[in-house]
Amino acid sequence: MTTLYVINPNSSETVTQGIDRAVEPLRAWGTPIRCLTLAEGPPGIESQAQADLTIAPMLRLAAAQADAAGFVIACFGDPGLHALRDRTRLPVTGIQEAAVTTALTLGHRFGVIAILPASIPRHLRAFGAMGVTDRLAGDRALGLGVADLADPDRCLSAMIETGRTLRDRDGADVLIMGCAGMAAYRPIIEAETGLPVVDPCQAGVAQALTQIALGLTRRQTEDRHA
Repeated sequence: MTTLYVINPNSSETVTQGIDRAVEPLRAWGTPIRCLTLAEGPPGIESQAQADLTIAPMLRLAAAQADAAGFVIACFGDPGLHALRDRTRLPVTGIQEAAVTTALTLGHRFGVIAILPASIPRHLRAFGAMGVTDRLAGDRALGLGVADLADPDRCLSAMIETGRTLRDRDGADVLIMGCAGMAAYRPIIEAETGLPVVDPCQAGVAQALTQIALGLTRRQTEDRHA
């Protein structure tokens, strides 16, 4: 078991390339990291329905990686996270869950920069399930789709303004970028807001690598109920 696989559940190679660049510093830890694109996925995951439709092909893609040391699901919303955990004892992290748990170590109240308003209910359901809503300062949408994030002229000023609003109006003292496609903008958002900013892909990969290095595994569902 040698490679950590980071699966982008949408079909955008541009997003996958951005994820690959974002996790480059973590390759120094020694475990090979390979980023995969789910060809069957939509160009961008912007709704619960789109997220749910990626689960079955994502599980097939993960099962085909015979040398896997672990998996990261690189979509903010973590589609198929628990389904994949049920299928393997290897480390499996979701970037949303990892981003939140990382943010909780960096500040008291976290704010999320989301893409579209339709994304926010999906986030809130996950935060409720995690039991962290009392630490959520706010979740604000840019009003932009995943494809728009590749164009700094369209999205950067909106991201900075949203980050400042989360800081000044909502009381956030740490920010989470609420989409895998935002990775390139983390240093700029930090500089412009003065707050720590969590890139979810980096958080997810870091958590998976830690589990791999420590040899941490989980009991599978059939073991728990034996």
